Amino acid sequence: MTAPDLRCHNLTKDYGSVRAVDNVSFDVPAGSFFSILGPSGCGKTTIMRMIAGFQEPTSGDIQIKGKSVLNVPPNKRPVNMVFQHLALFPMMNVAENIGYGLRRRKVDKTQITRKVDEALDRIGLPGIGKRQVSELSGGQKQRVAIARCMVLEPDVLLLDEPLGALDLKLRDQMKVELKALQAAFDTTFLYITHDQSEALVMSDAIAVMNAGRFEQVGAAQDLYHNPKTAFVAGFVGESNRWLGTVSRREGKHVEIMAANGQAIRALASGEALVRGAKAEVFVRPEAIRVSHDASDLSGAENILSGTVEQILFNGAASRILVRPDGGGEILEVNMPQAGGVSTWAKGHAAHVGWSHDQSIAFVQRAR
Repeated sequence: MTAPDLRCHNLTKDYGSVRAVDNVSFDVPAGSFFSILGPSGCGKTTIMRMIAGFQEPTSGDIQIKGKSVLNVPPNKRPVNMVFQHLALFPMMNVAENIGYGLRRRKVDKTQITRKVDEALDRIGLPGIGKRQVSELSGGQKQRVAIARCMVLEPDVLLLDEPLGALDLKLRDQMKVELKALQAAFDTTFLYITHDQSEALVMSDAIAVMNAGRFEQVGAAQDLYHNPKTAFVAGFVGESNRWLGTVSRREGKHVEIMAANGQAIRALASGEALVRGAKAEVFVRPEAIRVSHDASDLSGAENILSGTVEQILFNGAASRILVRPDGGGEILEVNMPQAGGVSTWAKGHAAHVGWSHDQSIAFVQRAR
């Protein structure tokens, strides 16, 4: 069996009494795009810095193509790294920036020229080698920074929030381009981000990280539709959330009595959700239907009545905010513009409904 390009085994990092990374293990297969997604301070950048060799793990092992790199200095490891601040050299032109690492390795000048030209072709910027960095757009600088790494032919490219400094429209464009570049170079990418949209769009697999540990690893669709923990359900995508107590259980479904007296029926995430257990329930905004007439919500096991609090326009869709009768958490409902948004206004009475299979309950997390 072929070894993965990157394997981290029981990786742990302590800073005094603080455990930043807690016994994390994962494999990144050759040629894949693997992302670590999590909030600031969860430990994801610490993992990347240990892989790059900038920090030593407290325990555990890091293998690249089946060989441990724990005692290998950073400049000898078969990895390269793209940072959020791209650190291109302003006094060098594009070709000189891309060829910098090759010159440090004392590669023949003719070979450097060939490799730089090949890299420029692969990133879709042929013929711009003589341009100054200051003449490039943000997206072009991003591609040049990646090309500078890729001419060194690393086994793994590490990317630490590389789109964070770009504006929203350019970030959206670069999500598509980064995935295409990864395929063009056929290199394994390990991507670190706190932005779920980046991870969901680009990744073959995503590890959702929280407080030093991986909560769940899987494909984007699996994380979104089948979260295994309350943290993943709340962090990946948008969700409505209630806190309450399990009032009864029937097979794989539970009924949760929320603080305002609402009964919410949901899929149970595990056997610990028994009568009396404290629980939290999640349902996606797009899973909820909203109607002027409750009779239009046939088939929905959960039906609540309320009042439209606000309507937020968001291009192709709008978000309708409904305050349930009797108080409690405001419900967010996604509705396409063609779905009848124009019939709604603030203050309208509303009925919302969804299937019990479209909401999921977890044992309430300790705060």
